[in-house]
Amino acid sequence: MQSLLRWGIENSTPQDGGTPLPERKDLNPEIIDMLLGKSDADLMKEALSIAVDDSRSEDDRVDALDNLEMLIEQIDNANNLEKLNMWEPLHALLVSSPNSVTTQAIWVIGTALQNNPSAQDAYLKLNPLTTLTSCLAPKSTSTSPSKQTRSKVIYALSGLLKHNAPALNQLDVKGTEGSGESDGWDRLRQALQDPDITVRRKTAFLLNSLLTPNETLSTSTFSTSPENPHTPDSQQPQGPIHPNSHSAHLSQPDRASTSTPTLRAMQSHNIIEVLIEALTNPLPYGGDGDKEEPDVDFEEKGVALLRTYLMLCNGPLEQTEKDRIREWIFIQKDKHKTSATSGHNSTGDDVSNLAERWSMSAGELDELVRKVE
Repeated sequence: MQSLLRWGIENSTPQDGGTPLPERKDLNPEIIDMLLGKSDADLMKEALSIAVDDSRSEDDRVDALDNLEMLIEQIDNANNLEKLNMWEPLHALLVSSPNSVTTQAIWVIGTALQNNPSAQDAYLKLNPLTTLTSCLAPKSTSTSPSKQTRSKVIYALSGLLKHNAPALNQLDVKGTEGSGESDGWDRLRQALQDPDITVRRKTAFLLNSLLTPNETLSTSTFSTSPENPHTPDSQQPQGPIHPNSHSAHLSQPDRASTSTPTLRAMQSHNIIEVLIEALTNPLPYGGDGDKEEPDVDFEEKGVALLRTYLMLCNGPLEQTEKDRIREWIFIQKDKHKTSATSGHNSTGDDVSNLAERWSMSAGELDELVRKVE
């Protein structure tokens, strides 16, 4: 709208065939900006120029990125990041920047990527996953990624990886020879036991989203293969494909199918083993690592991931793993019975049963138990 008004002012002519007005050469762009305000594109460029200027204060750079993040909440502005050549300098902020600047830059990236295949493709051209996932490893130095940074990395990975099978293929890429960097799947596995419980919760939720078969795919457009019953074979859609933010899903309908590569990674990168360990023998958490009781939120998300792996994807387990899960579930049942029938927590009904605690029905819980027999 601002661009349209600006064009109208600069190119106004009388109607009904009157004498044309001479072209205005004396319009001051600064005055027009004062009247109409700067365009979003100009505001985005100004914000990024401050963010990349290491002579500015850390607070100024963070505030500029905060303003940029609000602007790119609009999908058109998010797609303008590529047109304005802003992806590369934005991604560069993830390296050798103060923790607060890095965290805010990752937040901007994650917001731009959310539900936006066009932005996903633009950002993926930079091969960003090694840099992003390297920020997931907590270390003991003062310049190491903070818990806020690691949490925002999961947010950005969620935006980049969801419904984006090509991006998952890049998660298998190792770091440079001799760098000691593990690949992205290994980083996600480690994040399931991050010192910060928020990172653990978000990681379990992300893995479950990637593992869940895509039920939105039309059965009239896809057929399933016997070898991969939950993975559709793609076919090209009928009719023209108009360029827009989601045209990639129309031209590559199998792009959204992330279940098969995630299932493969759950096994080959020992993610399922770490998940079982994280549920049955949870690490302490909290600012001083002093909270030893299980986190209910992480437990619910972890069980949801386990259930998706076993029930929806038919993922295999060793018998020792099955025994461990089954024993743990029975222990949780006993704990619930004890807490529900003693003390002040008794409600006189069964609304707080274990199945509800894990957001499933009693029948679904019984089915899960049968899967690990």
